[in-house]
Amino acid sequence: MFLPRFISDQDINEKNVLTSLFCPIKAATDHLQEEILMGILSRLPMWSLFRFKCVSSIWKTLISDSYFTVKHLNRTKNDQGSQKLLITQMCFREEIFPMYCCPLSPAQLVDENVQKLKLDCPSNPKLTVRCKILCLYDGLAVIRVTDTFDHDLSTVLLWNPSTRESMVLPPTEFSDQPREYYFGLGYDSTSGEYKILRIYQDFNPFCRHRVKLPNEILTLTSGYCWRRIVEYPRHGICSLVWAMNFLAFIHATFHWIDISSNHFVVVSFSISNEVYGEMPLSEEILSLLMPGHCSIGVCVLGGMLYVHSSISVLHDKTMFFKFWVMKAYSVEESWMPLLTVDSSCFVDVKLKYMFPHGEVLYLFRALELSGSAFWTRNVGPFRLWPQCDNTGSVYAYTESLISPKSLTY
Repeated sequence: MFLPRFISDQDINEKNVLTSLFCPIKAATDHLQEEILMGILSRLPMWSLFRFKCVSSIWKTLISDSYFTVKHLNRTKNDQGSQKLLITQMCFREEIFPMYCCPLSPAQLVDENVQKLKLDCPSNPKLTVRCKILCLYDGLAVIRVTDTFDHDLSTVLLWNPSTRESMVLPPTEFSDQPREYYFGLGYDSTSGEYKILRIYQDFNPFCRHRVKLPNEILTLTSGYCWRRIVEYPRHGICSLVWAMNFLAFIHATFHWIDISSNHFVVVSFSISNEVYGEMPLSEEILSLLMPGHCSIGVCVLGGMLYVHSSISVLHDKTMFFKFWVMKAYSVEESWMPLLTVDSSCFVDVKLKYMFPHGEVLYLFRALELSGSAFWTRNVGPFRLWPQCDNTGSVYAYTESLISPKSLTY
């Protein structure tokens, strides 16, 4: 015969005690399992993570979490298989401007590994558009999409070439000004925010009839609008950024070249406290630079600052390209010569990437070639994409899961 059992206050108290003991243990176990799973997934390549998002809603949420995307990015930065080249081409015959990515592993640098990227942008598919890469950092690219036949129809986007996600950036105060401007993208670890700096090229800062436009900065998570920043304190200084692809970013600081009274200097701008600074060039570099007879810029490779310059030799009307590297950041004496190239066969030479063993990948634009060629000292030339009328921009980037739209929340 079944007899009902009455629950006493003592039973209730014991149940509460057991629940209070086992709930934290269960929570700690679940957290430990999640950390183990996150550690395993963070070691996987991008294409595997895209597939695993379909396993379950829990996995999709975990892989899309901002903590995981940062954890995965920190690993991919040191993974050679996650380094890619992003290439735009200009095929005028077909009136198309395709974009490609190529692996940056020396063993994979062959045509068969070329992957054509489809740009996800808010443009009319019936229009012929041209895409220009303005800057890259942490797997994110700022690009401008312009209609080929109407240059007034243009949009600036923040785009992730790995996930194909994009987001339209707000227009600047001076978007309608016909001036040359250059971008830089970086991460401010102090505030945990990505920031975009836009500066204007000053061709003649001493011209009284030309209004000097202020530089602007966009913080992606604070207000999401461009704002002016203070001008560089030195009077009569001119920003020389036209020889650069975009602003060099290292140590939470943007860098570019300025000239004042025929004197070249590397200008720095900290994105944390928005303070300008100067980094002097070596006497060797300055002795070769002559205003009006050279172009000069700075870039970052392998965590170090580089100076690249094309220099005209007046007496024999020739030109050569020269590169220097700063071995110790902000130390003038640490500037070291890297390479000198005679320009008799080339119209342009650029530094594009540094491999883990220290080998530098150069981009050569030759006189006898319609396109470009990549070269290293030890390995030689590389073929990276199908033949086309002309090559546009070429930049190295790291695959990333960061969603552009998540940065504005």
